[in-house]
Amino acid sequence: MIDIGAHLLIVDDDERIRGLLQKFLVRNGFMTTAARDAAHARRLLAGLDFDLIVLDVMMPGEDGLSLTRDLRQTLTTPILLLTAKGEADDRITGFEAGADDYLTKPFEPKELLLRVNAILRRMPKQPEESQVAQVLHLGPIRYDMERSELWHGQSIVRLTATEASLMRIFSGQPNQPFTRGELVGLLNRDKGAASDHVQERAIDVQITRLRKKIEVNPKQPRYLQTVRGAGYMLAPD
Repeated sequence: MIDIGAHLLIVDDDERIRGLLQKFLVRNGFMTTAARDAAHARRLLAGLDFDLIVLDVMMPGEDGLSLTRDLRQTLTTPILLLTAKGEADDRITGFEAGADDYLTKPFEPKELLLRVNAILRRMPKQPEESQVAQVLHLGPIRYDMERSELWHGQSIVRLTATEASLMRIFSGQPNQPFTRGELVGLLNRDKGAASDHVQERAIDVQITRLRKKIEVNPKQPRYLQTVRGAGYMLAPD
C-alpha cells in the first residue's frame, strides 16, 4: 500500500514551487493539497482538516503573516512559514503571528522535510475515536480518505485494488492533475494493486471503469476530469 501519512496544506502563489513541493512531499509519504493564495487556502480549510500548513509569506493580496494571525484565532494546526526574508526581526514577526517554524528561501528540500517531521513529532496524538474522518464529496458519492472507502448513500461501492489505489492517489492531491506516467509510477509502488505492472495504455481503461462508479454521467465526467495536456485529476465538490 502507498504510505499515506500526515495531510499537508501547501500555500504558495508560485505554481512551479507548489508543484515541486507537492511532488517532493508525496514521494516522502505525505498527502498534500495545494492552495494558490490565502483565499483559496481558507476555502480548503473550511472543508478539510490538515496536520500542518506550509505557508509562503510573500503572496499577493493577503500575505502569509496576516493569514497566520487570523487562523490562530480559531485554529491550532501547526504552521511552517516560507519566506525570502531571513533577518531576525522577520523571523520574530513570524513567530509572534503564531507560526511554529520559519524556513528561509532558498532551502534544501531535505531541510524542509526535517522541519516538517520535527513539527509533527511535537504535536500531541489525538485518541483515535476523537479523530474526524476526512471525506471528499463527489455529488451523491462520498469518499472516506481515512478508510479508503467509497460510499453511495448507505451502500459501499466496491472497488478493485487498482481502483482503490487510484482513489488514494487522486484524493491525496485533489484538483491537481496527474499524467499517465505519474499514475503508472504511483500504482506500481502500491503493493495493493494487481501483481502485474500497470502500463500507461491501461490507465485509460482504469479511469473509464472508475468513472462508472463515481460519475452520474461517465461520458461527461464532472469529478474525475481529463485535463488536456496534463492527464487526469479529481475535482470534488
